[in-house]
Amino acid sequence: MNRRSFLKGGAVLAGAAAGPFNALVARAQEPSHQGGVRRGHTAGYGPLFPTLDLTTGLPLVALPEGFRYLTFGWTGDLLDNGMPTPSSHDGMAAFPAGNGLTRIVRNHERGRGAPFTPTAGVYDPAAGGGTTTLLFDTHRGELISASPSLSGTIRNCAGGLTPWGTWLTCEETFDHTGMPHGYIFEVPTNGLGDPTPLRDMGRLSHEAVAVDPATGYVYETEDAGASSGFYRFVPDAPGQLSLGGRLFMLKIRGVNQANLTGAFENGRTFDVEWVEVGTPDNPASGVPSNFVWAQGRAAGAATFARLEGAWYGNDAKIYVVSTSGGGSERGHIWEYDPARERLRMLFQSPGPEVLNAPDNICVSPRGGLVLCEDGSGEEFLHGLTVDGEIFPFAKNTAVLNGERNGIVGNFSGSEWAGACYSPDGKWLFANLQSPGITLAITGPWKSGAL
Repeated sequence: MNRRSFLKGGAVLAGAAAGPFNALVARAQEPSHQGGVRRGHTAGYGPLFPTLDLTTGLPLVALPEGFRYLTFGWTGDLLDNGMPTPSSHDGMAAFPAGNGLTRIVRNHERGRGAPFTPTAGVYDPAAGGGTTTLLFDTHRGELISASPSLSGTIRNCAGGLTPWGTWLTCEETFDHTGMPHGYIFEVPTNGLGDPTPLRDMGRLSHEAVAVDPATGYVYETEDAGASSGFYRFVPDAPGQLSLGGRLFMLKIRGVNQANLTGAFENGRTFDVEWVEVGTPDNPASGVPSNFVWAQGRAAGAATFARLEGAWYGNDAKIYVVSTSGGGSERGHIWEYDPARERLRMLFQSPGPEVLNAPDNICVSPRGGLVLCEDGSGEEFLHGLTVDGEIFPFAKNTAVLNGERNGIVGNFSGSEWAGACYSPDGKWLFANLQSPGITLAITGPWKSGAL
């Protein structure tokens, strides 16, 4: 099965909610579906070609004709405080800063070690993860500044932007070597983040969050193998997470302890409800790492296979990635509709040749989804369109021989991470997690679906 025909044979369920991606599901059952035409244009942007980085002149990625990119914020590049940029670039988001400027808050999925910020903005003095904040000029296409914004955390994998203009960075760990970890922290777009964990949001192996601006509810994903939950945090005061709130876990209505890790037809829908987690935080050592999930599960909540990326968009929908879900264990893309309390299976990868373990996700300016692969072998950024086509948009081809900061190695198998668009929609930012490179990609977006 190739990337353009994966939707053949899917099913549409009666009563599916109207909105984005209905065309994806509908086209899945059409016998004549050719998988390539959308309003007179192919949804993709054509074949990928080796493309030189405008910063280094190196062929780090392959892109469609007409697209170009530059790199910045490499591991080892000096930050504004004179310290080297930390490694392991992961999730991030972009925020408007006025006059064509964009601020990017970027995660660093590092473990124990020395913090890379000054003494302020540090949670644990023996932890080396955190965030950096970058200022990018979208008119000139160049980096203006880079500074540390939070440190002393562990395995800052993904997170999410908020409607009030901050970044929520998530620890994908349950480490308790010294201080307890497994929390969410809030980081402003300018300045140092608050190193106080948001304990009511749960202590668990966090991945990503997505905020519904209509309610202020924060939806959280968990990456804990087949024991992963989808959570909803209801703040006591919307937009003021530090004031606390209540944590809930998704349950399939009428089904006790549903297992959503396996195979489901595209378009399958489930009505959902939420069960409360009575004890979202326990900072004591020796506590089982799945104590939050176990509480929800005991109350009948559903379990997923490695929930990772999450993003809000497209008429108030929340898109969630299950990295190892499905019959092939190569990925699910779920859509949650908060207004209807309905969960829908948008896409199940039939195998790695179509989509190989998606991770981070974002919604494009034209409503499609950008999916970051974290599988094995070749690693792609994919586009998934509302009309029912998946296509490769960028391929990692990075091989370095010391040209930048003495970095040497074949990094073409490194995962993509942190995909997000500049507020004006002209630039797609993304990371190659190893060796740690941030890319800004631009080109003829309107000629395709992204």
